[in-house]
Amino acid sequence: MGNSETKLHFRKAVIQLTTKTQPVEAADDAFWDQFWADTSTSVQDIFTLVPAAEIRAVREESPSNLATLCYKAVERLVCGADSGCPSDNERQIVLNCCRLLTRILPYIFEDADWRGFFWSTVPGAGRGRRREEDLDDDEDSRPLAESLLLAIADLLFCPDFTVNSHKKSNEQTEEIHSLDSCEYIWESGVGFAQSPPPNYIHDQNRTELLKLLLTCFSEAMYLPPSSGSQTHNPWVDFFCSSENRHALPLFTSLLNVVCAYDPVGFGFPYNHLLFSDHRELLVEQAAQILIVSLEHDVRQSGGGILQAAKASTSTAVEEQEDFSFVLKGLTRLLNNPLVQTYLPHSTKKIQFHQELLILFWRFCDFNKKFLFFVLKSSDVLEVLVPILFYLNDARADQSRVGLVHIGVFILLLLSGERNFGVRLNKPYSLRVPMDIPVFSGTHADLLVVTFHKIITSGHQRLHALFDCLLTIIVNISPYLKSLTMVAANKLLHLLEAFSSQWFLFSNMKNHHLVFFLLEVFNNIIQYQFDGNSNLVYTMIRKRTVFHQLANLPAENAAIQKALQRNKKSGFSRTNSTEPESMEGSRRAACAEPGTLKASLEATPGLDKITEKSRVSEDGTLVVVPNSPQLNSSAVAAGSDTESNSERDLEVSRTESVRSRLSSVSSSAWTPTPDWVLSWKVKLPLQTIMRLLQVLVPQVEKICIDKGLTDESEILKFLQHGTLVGLLPVPHPILIRKYQSNAGTAMWFRTYMWGVIYLRNVDPPIWYDTDIRLFEIQRI
Repeated sequence: MGNSETKLHFRKAVIQLTTKTQPVEAADDAFWDQFWADTSTSVQDIFTLVPAAEIRAVREESPSNLATLCYKAVERLVCGADSGCPSDNERQIVLNCCRLLTRILPYIFEDADWRGFFWSTVPGAGRGRRREEDLDDDEDSRPLAESLLLAIADLLFCPDFTVNSHKKSNEQTEEIHSLDSCEYIWESGVGFAQSPPPNYIHDQNRTELLKLLLTCFSEAMYLPPSSGSQTHNPWVDFFCSSENRHALPLFTSLLNVVCAYDPVGFGFPYNHLLFSDHRELLVEQAAQILIVSLEHDVRQSGGGILQAAKASTSTAVEEQEDFSFVLKGLTRLLNNPLVQTYLPHSTKKIQFHQELLILFWRFCDFNKKFLFFVLKSSDVLEVLVPILFYLNDARADQSRVGLVHIGVFILLLLSGERNFGVRLNKPYSLRVPMDIPVFSGTHADLLVVTFHKIITSGHQRLHALFDCLLTIIVNISPYLKSLTMVAANKLLHLLEAFSSQWFLFSNMKNHHLVFFLLEVFNNIIQYQFDGNSNLVYTMIRKRTVFHQLANLPAENAAIQKALQRNKKSGFSRTNSTEPESMEGSRRAACAEPGTLKASLEATPGLDKITEKSRVSEDGTLVVVPNSPQLNSSAVAAGSDTESNSERDLEVSRTESVRSRLSSVSSSAWTPTPDWVLSWKVKLPLQTIMRLLQVLVPQVEKICIDKGLTDESEILKFLQHGTLVGLLPVPHPILIRKYQSNAGTAMWFRTYMWGVIYLRNVDPPIWYDTDIRLFEIQRI
């Protein structure tokens, strides 16, 4: 930290800059050196001693002085990169310039007139190299932004500053421009076998340079979400291009630092309270640089980090080893907050799980080989469990709606692959602290029960995700071998809530949710009947729900009566009884007062983000053109069968869900009999009705003949039953695979930068600047 005399000297320099009415000459080194020479101010000092109001004042009243300050600071960084920072004083000058630019850049970006300043050609602002081969016109006319980015890249591989030197004691200083940065990768892992000794100072310097790099990339925050220019970020474009000779080693360094990080270490209780973990700050910054860099669509620009990363694995064996390293590293970190110990708060808990989820998403979305690697083993479950934990934990907190969205998007992507559904049949034995009912089953049960919890007790802003949540269940349903009674009851409870007349008639799209759930039941009946006696028994018990759907009234009077009944009912949640929750569970907490949240772009509709594919006989997927109706191929057979009266075991809970869903309505839209009939005739009830027609009489007869009151005997009968030849011809399996588009790209951009904004509070790089990409709201 800088002493008081240093701070005073620096503050006087800032005041001089803000009060000078005449431009200060760039050649006046004595004046400009006050900002970075002979000072040791920390980044926190810089943010305190350079107030936002004064930066804006210089920008408006003395623009030439601000321009010269930026130019001179970049020039000193370029000189430091060229010289290799051989002395402590030169390293301190580089850090001071780095901190000052980190403070100033957001105020350059927020002004549209200034935004192009760094991309203008500044005379003499080239790389400043003295070697003959570098003194050409192109080098001397390089835009200031390019000079800054290349200097940062060089400094990130500067011996004795950010990496360990390889020179022997009797050798001369390493020439930085001839240095092969592939030999100086920061951590072992992908493409690098050696693990350099840890160096706290190097980690600190890397973190400061990466913070400046992230600030350079953040120009994207100052453009509105509808801006076409946001397709490409010029800072990221250039840094990830072949112009940056350090692109591959830097990408590898960042990736290895993140994936090799172990916050627990040797696991001594409370060690994180006794010792500072300086690597964590570097890991967080590295993860943020990675997710921003990977947003850059190199598939269009033809070069850069991602292609370099793909090319870095020369053989299949190496590729598998690299994928394994990345997956194990990400799963280790994602599972860290779930770890429970006998001593409370005895292990370190990381806070950058949102960046990790985005990073995992980027890898799966961009690199299909990695996605298939994830899915081919049970390791995918090591990703599933923490995602479900985060979804459940964030469901009641409106400041974390984005976290729920990214988790659901990842699961939607995974559910489009058959292997994911198959893996879910693995028994779930881990006990994660989640407030969900106790069950003994598989990971599929965990997913269904968690989704039910999100739908029935999540924040209202999650309603837009209901179709995505149900689509995930539809995609995996043909492969679920045996659902528990708990999960089966949850599925029927959702159908019961979504099929109520007032809910179906209150929104023009609500019936889609019923179609999804019926598709789930049909898939399990047709493809996994033998092992799903719990679900079949629950369907028999709740058969009234299906009969009511089949006999849904379409007359205008019935529609109006259902809607009026909803207004008068005044459903309350007070009677809702929650079943026993898992031991050690923690309930979802609402956001604390004063919590900041970043606004998000609206998520595109399900039809925009998924592509329908049918599974053919040989197991391949055949794309199905989108049609207006969800299930045009599944035409329902109406039924006049009267349902037997039965006790509704979850009346209060169903009313609770209906109460929560009452806001999902279209005020400007009115249901009509023609509209109801248009989708009612397509309800895929034929298979379900046939099952009930065959099994209900058999179950009733057994109960009467044997006087059964124990459901275990009925389940035994159902386990040995068969419907071969009795059901309609199996329908083809329909999978809805995630497809990226401009809408989801925009959503991810706003979410990513919102996370980065809220996570960088020390120092608060973008606080109180004119952000345009999203709004910061206080809850």
